[in-house]
Amino acid sequence: MARSVASIVAGRMVAGAPGGTLQRPNPGRTAELVTEVSLGDAATFAEAAGAAKAAQRAWVDVPAPVRGSAIGKIGRLVEANKDRLARIVTEEIGKPLAEALGEVQEIIDTCDFFLGEGRRLYGQTVPSEMPDKQLFTFRNPMGAVAVITAGNFPVAVPSWYLVPALVTGNTVVWKPAEYAAASAHALYELFVHGGGLPDGVLNLVLADGEQTYAGLEASLEAGLVDKVGFTGSTLVGRKIGALCGSHLQTPCLELGGKNPQVVTPSANLDLAVEGALFSGFGTAGQRCTSLGTVIVHESVHKDFLARFDAASRAARIGDAFEDVLYGPMLDERFARRYETFLGWVKDHHRTYGSDGVGRITAGNPRKGFVGDPEAGMFYHPVIVDGVRRDDDLFLTETFGPIVGVTTYRDFDEAVELANAHGYGLSAAIYTTDPHEVWTFRRGTSAGMVSVNNTTSGAEAHLPFGGNGKSGNGSRQSGQWVLDQFTRWQSMNWDHSGRLQKAQMDVATLEPDMSFRL
Repeated sequence: MARSVASIVAGRMVAGAPGGTLQRPNPGRTAELVTEVSLGDAATFAEAAGAAKAAQRAWVDVPAPVRGSAIGKIGRLVEANKDRLARIVTEEIGKPLAEALGEVQEIIDTCDFFLGEGRRLYGQTVPSEMPDKQLFTFRNPMGAVAVITAGNFPVAVPSWYLVPALVTGNTVVWKPAEYAAASAHALYELFVHGGGLPDGVLNLVLADGEQTYAGLEASLEAGLVDKVGFTGSTLVGRKIGALCGSHLQTPCLELGGKNPQVVTPSANLDLAVEGALFSGFGTAGQRCTSLGTVIVHESVHKDFLARFDAASRAARIGDAFEDVLYGPMLDERFARRYETFLGWVKDHHRTYGSDGVGRITAGNPRKGFVGDPEAGMFYHPVIVDGVRRDDDLFLTETFGPIVGVTTYRDFDEAVELANAHGYGLSAAIYTTDPHEVWTFRRGTSAGMVSVNNTTSGAEAHLPFGGNGKSGNGSRQSGQWVLDQFTRWQSMNWDHSGRLQKAQMDVATLEPDMSFRL
C-alpha cells in the first residue's frame, strides 16, 4: 500500500494539496506505487519559515549540551530503525540496499560526532590592550534556516544540514526532493521523536522547485529566513546564490561535479579499475561525486581500458534489493535527461562497458541482468573512450551511468585536464609516486582529493564541499560546518570604572633604541 505524506508545519500536517498531488512509483518496479504526496506551495513554505522563526528563540534558550544530547538520541533511534529506513530509501529511489544501509549509517555517524558539539561550541577569551578590560567571542546561531536537498541521498545529506543546524540553536524549514518524500517524511519523524523536538523547531515542506523558489523569495523578503543551505544542480545553485546575495546572505551551496580520476603509469591498475567502477557507476552514476572522466597516461591507456571494460561487463546490475552494483535511475526525469547525455556520444568516440547503450530492455539486453529489465528504468553502463577537452561529455556533469576516458602525456597536462571543466568538487589520483600525490594535491581545484581511492565517499568528521561550479567554498560535515550555522559575536567588558578608548589610551613601554652591544 502506498504511503500518503504531506508537509508538516509547527507539528501539524498541512491539510489539502495546494501544490497538487504526486504519485511516486518504485523506479525499479514502476507498476508499484510507493508514495502519494500532497504538495504544498509557496505559501506553505513561507508559513513553515514563519513557524521556524517563531520557535527559534525558545530553542536557542535550551542549553547547548541538552541540544547535543537530543542529537545523540536521534542517532540511537535512527540506529534502531536502520533496516526499515534503508528499505524505504531503496523502494523509493532504487538505490541498492547495501548503499542505502550505508547512507543510514552516515546519519548515525553524523549524530555521534555532533553529540559532543553541544559541549564544544567554544568561544575564546582574548587579552585586551587595556587594563581591567576583558574580551570574549561567542558562536551564535544564524536563526531560522532553510534547507533544500536533492533526492539521490535522501536521508544522509539532509542530516549534514539538520544535525549541525539544530545543535547550534537554529530552527529549520526543510524542503526535500519531492520524488523522495517518503524517505524525507520517515527521517523527519525520527528526528522529531528521537530528539523530542518542540513544534516549529523542524518543519517539513513538500513542494516542487518553482513553488519552493517563490516561497523562499517571499520568506527572505519578509525576514523569516536567516540562512539557506542548498544541495542540487549548479544551474539552480546559481539562482539560489543570486537570491540570497540580494538579501546580503551567503548560502551554503553544494552543487554538481565533473570529477576526474588520474591514472598514472605507476598505478595499480586493478585498484584503479575497481575505484572507477564504483565511483562511475555506483548509484547509477547519480551522485555529485560520481566519476566524470578518467585521465589515464597514454602508456597504460590500452591496458586500463581493457580491464575497465571487462569489469563493467561483469558487474551485476538490476533489482536494487539484490547484490548489484546499481539499480534503476532515480526518477523518470533523470532517465529522460540521461538519454540527452547519450546523444553527446559522437563519431570520434568508442563505447565500451556493456552489450548495448541506453535503456536495458528485452530488445536491448544486458548479459547477466538481475531481475526483470522491463519492470523499471534500468540503463546500460557506458564507457566512452576518446573524449576530448572540448566535448560536452568532458565539460558538463552527466548524471547517469556514463564515464569518459581521455589520455595525457606528461603530468602537468593531467593536472590541467583535471581542472579544465571548471567544477571543483572531488578528484582522485592513482599512483605510487609521492611527488605526484603532492603535486596533484597542490594543483587540483577540487575541494576533496582522494589518493588510490574513489571520487565518491565521505566521512562524518571530514569537510565536504567544492569550488568553482561545484559550490561557493562552503563546507559541510565535521567542525567546519559550524561556520555555516553560526556567526561570531565579540563582546568587550570594561570593569575599570572609567572610559578607556581603544588605540588612544593604550599604555606603552619606552624602549631604548640607541642601545648597542
